[in-house]
Amino acid sequence: MKFQAAVLRSYEDPFTIEEVTLRTEPAVDEILVEIAGSGMCRTDLAVRRSAGRSPLPAVLGHEGAGVVVRTGGGPDTAINAGDHVVLSFDSCGHCRNCRAAAPAYCDSFASLNLFGGREEDPPRLTDATGKALAPRWFGQSSFAEYALVPARNAVRIDPALPLELLGPLGCGFLTGAGAVLNTFAAGPGDTLTVLGAGAVGLAAVMAATAAGVLTVAVDRHPQRLALAERFGAIPLHAATAGLPERIRRLTDGGAQYALDTTASAPLINHALQGLRPTGTLGLVARLHTALPLEPGTLDRGRSIRHICEGDAVPGLLIPRLVGLWRAGHFPFDQLIRTYPMADINEAERDCDAGRVVKPVLLPAARSR
Repeated sequence: MKFQAAVLRSYEDPFTIEEVTLRTEPAVDEILVEIAGSGMCRTDLAVRRSAGRSPLPAVLGHEGAGVVVRTGGGPDTAINAGDHVVLSFDSCGHCRNCRAAAPAYCDSFASLNLFGGREEDPPRLTDATGKALAPRWFGQSSFAEYALVPARNAVRIDPALPLELLGPLGCGFLTGAGAVLNTFAAGPGDTLTVLGAGAVGLAAVMAATAAGVLTVAVDRHPQRLALAERFGAIPLHAATAGLPERIRRLTDGGAQYALDTTASAPLINHALQGLRPTGTLGLVARLHTALPLEPGTLDRGRSIRHICEGDAVPGLLIPRLVGLWRAGHFPFDQLIRTYPMADINEAERDCDAGRVVKPVLLPAARSR
């Protein structure tokens, strides 16, 4: 089966749109999906800074949504041809954490999602010369017209929904909203600081507002702060003098929760200082250097932890977010700008420059 895909051939070069060949049919518990739209996440772009750990050339993309074309059947495949699905991260389904409804902490998460699948998996995608391409980025490789994915990656949704816009619910928006709704289980009367008003941070703001949580959003870009304010947060510039004191004042003595999406050591320390006793800080951004903590930041029962994929079970959280969106309480579509897949490099530049919060790539047939 031949189709178009965006291929990243080196860590420095732009994406190229190429004809690729899928050399296998869906196996048991797999589905073939025609992609309607695929969000661009900063995790996709971080491959360029992976110091060779992510195999190239590769087809990236892990926020896909589309229509099921074929299935391989099997006991775990409750999805049929013609179903509309949102694709999320991959997991094995049988390790201790998967069995405990924590698939984001699957024992095989790294190999399944970040490094092209398991080594024993045969090549699935090849380029026009027959050279193998690293597939199965987050079990998807959805920067393409089609994706072959594990059925457990897919969440069936109402076909009346705008399918091409829903892919980011599978990762970026799921991560921010899940941190609030799952990890913190925040609700009315709780207070939250969100550091960074990008796609993940703004999803957290929207989820917090929907849950009745008083939220302070910290960012250095006025236009991002304006978005956070529109979605219900109190905006606070990152360069504000005495930032921890301002946070404590705005949250009546300190936030119960804080979510960092920036990996900025100074902001992380400010957020910890702005917590109330027993408060919790969650980190979702990958740290690339040591994190020095200032004296006293973890005093009085404060804690810090990493959050992966919003602690989500995608099949539970994605329908919940769709329901909030339909009720007008999670307007994620206001963060999206669509691009033809042929303009993937423009989308990457706009994302890097902060000109767009969430790019969504449309395959050629969808963008016409």
